[in-house]
Amino acid sequence: MDTVIAKMRSQYPLSDNAIRLLLEKVDLCRYPKRTLLISAGRFCKYAYFLEQGMTRSYWLVNGEEITTSFSTEGGIVFSMDELYFHKPSEEFVETLEDVVAYRILLTDLLHLFETNLELANWGRIIHQNEYRRLHRSHQEQLSLSAKERYKQFQKQFPEVCQRAQLGYIASYLGVTLSTLSRIRGQK
Repeated sequence: MDTVIAKMRSQYPLSDNAIRLLLEKVDLCRYPKRTLLISAGRFCKYAYFLEQGMTRSYWLVNGEEITTSFSTEGGIVFSMDELYFHKPSEEFVETLEDVVAYRILLTDLLHLFETNLELANWGRIIHQNEYRRLHRSHQEQLSLSAKERYKQFQKQFPEVCQRAQLGYIASYLGVTLSTLSRIRGQK
């Protein structure tokens, strides 16, 4: 769990004791590419810390998959609907590569947030960062051209640009695959 711990500590200075409490609650799991970790309309019961590999989150809108985010090494994926509102997820999370993850029950994660100030603050930081990403993405959708949105995406997610299918990136940016291909062809 070295990659996950390093990422967590880069976001908030967690003590060895806080890490130990977390490690007591996680299980190592391996998932092949194209595995659904979370499915809309279902309770998942787990959060996943990504040690290796990449995932994408998406909604189904009129039968079309709309990519909402990507997660890579060191990230965490879970259903906020389930964790905070005790409702089934509204989105899907699938592995885009073979994934090595550490799984924790959402009830255990909530308990850690409630009983350990360091882990609660780390949780607050990741949510602040996610809010900022969502806010920036919304602002870019409303104010930037497709080409400018792609340039911002490249700056924010260079590893995703190298590893994800173009169709998923196009969906995230709100453009067609042909538009993204044309933008990428312009240098």
